[in-house]
Amino acid sequence: MDLNFSPEEEAFRLEVRRFAQEHLPAHLQAKVRGHIPLTRDEYLQWHRSLAAKGWMAPHWPVEHGGCGWSPVQIHLFDEEMDLAGAPRVAAFGPKLLAPMLMAFGTPEQKAYYLPRILSAEDWWCQGYSEPGAGSDLASLKTRAEVREDGFVVNGQKTWTTLAQHANKIFCLVRTDSSAVKQKGISFLLMDMDSPGITVRPIITLDGEHEVNEVFFENVFVPRENLVGELHEGWACAKYLLGHERLHIGQIGRSKRELQLLKRIVRGQGDAPHTARLRERVAEVEIDLLALEYTNLRLVSEAQAGGEIGSQPSILKIKGSELAQAISELMVEALGPRALSFVDTRIESQDPLHAELREAAAIVRQYLNWRKISIFGGSNEIQKNILSKAALGL
Repeated sequence: MDLNFSPEEEAFRLEVRRFAQEHLPAHLQAKVRGHIPLTRDEYLQWHRSLAAKGWMAPHWPVEHGGCGWSPVQIHLFDEEMDLAGAPRVAAFGPKLLAPMLMAFGTPEQKAYYLPRILSAEDWWCQGYSEPGAGSDLASLKTRAEVREDGFVVNGQKTWTTLAQHANKIFCLVRTDSSAVKQKGISFLLMDMDSPGITVRPIITLDGEHEVNEVFFENVFVPRENLVGELHEGWACAKYLLGHERLHIGQIGRSKRELQLLKRIVRGQGDAPHTARLRERVAEVEIDLLALEYTNLRLVSEAQAGGEIGSQPSILKIKGSELAQAISELMVEALGPRALSFVDTRIESQDPLHAELREAAAIVRQYLNWRKISIFGGSNEIQKNILSKAALGL
């Protein structure tokens, strides 16, 4: 397949590939490929390896410590890291908050927070969703009483990813209850060890602790932790959610998972159901190839300075559907092995145990990936965006 990358871009791809081969620890690669959750220290180990190379922030401008890479370079970097089985860097600080701070933050906020994000001194989580305010985020109820020296916050956030690891949280709060919807919302930065903040785990369908509830009871936030203008936090929120849109389809990860799916199907031999299973794998691969070309077209447009508008919503919709389809086919191909109840964290040299452990991890991943068509803006919301912005409906 000729994707027409320039010689310089192919050389860059090889450089990224060599770095992963030489610096990605085998135990981290094995956990990522084996669908085993990483610990906080393991996330940070890879974060610091990238920071030491100067590759922690591919999309940041050079003046803020980033790489200043082009959209094509970022695409190649993400794909090679996914194919290598590298851990994904926790996105909330580097990929979401940092670009927003560069656009809306004060000089003091940028000087303080950006270096700490690069060094992993701060681990950020995102305080957006609430009970009753998920896709309709503007309906949030968490409120902040405005005082001369700061804010007093009361309320609740939910589905807060990896909040158990975080020492910081950025939050949308309502500072003007008389305003409607997007008006009267402000953007605050908080320390997770502030008095009045409580984190409670939510155990998901796969049995893992990935998301949390976060409660705020009379939490004081200094005035200097307001980002942007008072009551105008919705502008910050929209800007933040608009970042990393070209990579929301997670095509590299799906390509890696497709390789695993093919290995599982090949292991079925010539069983009666295998022929139809292979047809469905081929259908998924064709759809994934089409999505990759769509993604590359948008990358090319961004590289040329063009406006890509609402088109990344297509990547979110189709990318999540394909990832779920691949995981479903894996479970189907596993057959009775999908019923394995094996602790994926127990190591064993027994080949049968290793096979069952892999099957159990795949099923857990299947259960976990039910969420990906919901978070980051549900697929239904993405279709509404496309209907309005692209079709004028």
